[in-house]
Amino acid sequence: MKKSGFKKLFKALHGYFLFFLLTAFIISCCMMLFLRVFENNSDIVYTTENLQLAAKMTFVNVVILSLLFTVFDYIRRRITVERPVKRITEATNRIMQGDFSVRIDKNYGLYSGERFNEIIDCINKMAQELSSIETLRTDFVSNVSHEIKTPLAIMQNYASLLSQPDLSEEKHREYSKAIIDASKRLTELITNILKLNKLENQQIFPENEKYDLGEQLCECLLSFEQVWEEKSIEIETDIDDDIVVNSDRELLSIVWYNLFSNAFKFTDEGGEVSLSVKDDGTYAVVKIKDSGCGISKETGKHIFDKFYQGDTSHATKGNGLGLALVKRVIDITKCDISVESELGRGSTFTVKITK
Repeated sequence: MKKSGFKKLFKALHGYFLFFLLTAFIISCCMMLFLRVFENNSDIVYTTENLQLAAKMTFVNVVILSLLFTVFDYIRRRITVERPVKRITEATNRIMQGDFSVRIDKNYGLYSGERFNEIIDCINKMAQELSSIETLRTDFVSNVSHEIKTPLAIMQNYASLLSQPDLSEEKHREYSKAIIDASKRLTELITNILKLNKLENQQIFPENEKYDLGEQLCECLLSFEQVWEEKSIEIETDIDDDIVVNSDRELLSIVWYNLFSNAFKFTDEGGEVSLSVKDDGTYAVVKIKDSGCGISKETGKHIFDKFYQGDTSHATKGNGLGLALVKRVIDITKCDISVESELGRGSTFTVKITK
């Protein structure tokens, strides 16, 4: 406290001394000029006594004016500088402590200080962005924990059941299959998290190359042959010949894999999945349609959000990351995606790729 008080006193005396010197210089120059002009244009002759009296009065005036200037400058700095700096400092300290709800009111009035308002705008925007990031981080950790916990619990429960004596061969196969399915789901979740983290946190530039889009889509579709045969799903294709696009083959394969995966997951046995690839001159238009459960309008607003699953009855079929991956790739490759859907009548995903 003593050091702080001494420092403030020193700063006050330093400011007063500067104002004293400045005021003394200006008033002395003005007085000398006034007296010289007045003497040259009149018959008055200044005596030593007159000059000494004038010097004493000038010194007193300089002292008083310097004090007034110092007080005025102190009040001005308190209002226009120290108050906003104090509010900004308090807000940034709260932000550093993790309180991202902080918002600083702008300065208004004649001496509001536009530069301080610019700083306040930047800090408010930073706090808002940090708040959003913190919310996303919290939700992400919560969702990941839940998604990992579910298959682990399944694996643990069925592993315990497998340890029972005199277990029939049929039950043994059933429990083993449940453990394998849960492990596959966990593997897919972790793989998608790693992919999404890479796409979101790294500066990725598409490596464009010209290739046959129809061929790539057919190869991806055929990788699901076992799935559609097991569920007796009917496949329809309408693919124009020689549709060549200039894009990143590897990134777009993520899009097709996830769209086909969703189509087959949510299409019941005996349903239908169709693929259409057309050239409209400017774009290569890909449509993947299924006859599954469909999507409500409210769900459709959030389907590209991480971990969002609008239909909880199908929650075990996915982890809510597939379409988030699709949207990120679409943004990186500067393509366009849209969805048309109706509950009970399936969904159609349309992707437009600039040729």
